[in-house]
Amino acid sequence: MARAPVMAAGGIVLRRGDTPLIAIVRQRKRNEWVLPKGKLDDGETPKQAAHREVLEETGHEVAIHEFLGSLVYQSGGRSKVVHFWRMEAEGRQVRKLMNDIKAVDWVPLEEALARLSREYERAFLTQVGPIAIAATGLVPSPAAEPTPTLAADDIDAALQTLTPGEADSDDELQHGLLQKVRAWLRGEA
Repeated sequence: MARAPVMAAGGIVLRRGDTPLIAIVRQRKRNEWVLPKGKLDDGETPKQAAHREVLEETGHEVAIHEFLGSLVYQSGGRSKVVHFWRMEAEGRQVRKLMNDIKAVDWVPLEEALARLSREYERAFLTQVGPIAIAATGLVPSPAAEPTPTLAADDIDAALQTLTPGEADSDDELQHGLLQKVRAWLRGEA
């Protein structure tokens, strides 16, 4: 019989500056660089656990913003499900790091990707890191070119989809994804 997954939560924690910085933490036991996260305590919601774990592991109070996604992997013979939120560190470190954490580093996205010890965390951060940075309005370079604004008609023209009955199952999946992207671009999602 399958065992229930371990539930955990954490954050993609950003700090403002000329270049946005992301928090990574070094575990004392395994000496690995990881994203700040941890298991839910009894009665705790994932969002509450994410806030507590980030405070314990980075020493920083944070503002919690939108949900970024979940990461599922095997740990100790069980599935572990980690829910992540975009967070921004507020000010200076306010507490000592918990005993399980050896260090916290604030690094640019590219360095965070290079330093993370676990491939599945690198893959996750590759996907959500740019989204988290864009959502804060923190751009990597002030010289970056502005993104052109598209009208709804331009979006529809760019996202041509199949009519019902023309698609096989892979195309239908793509059609559903394109519908979600269209809604997101229009600000409806």
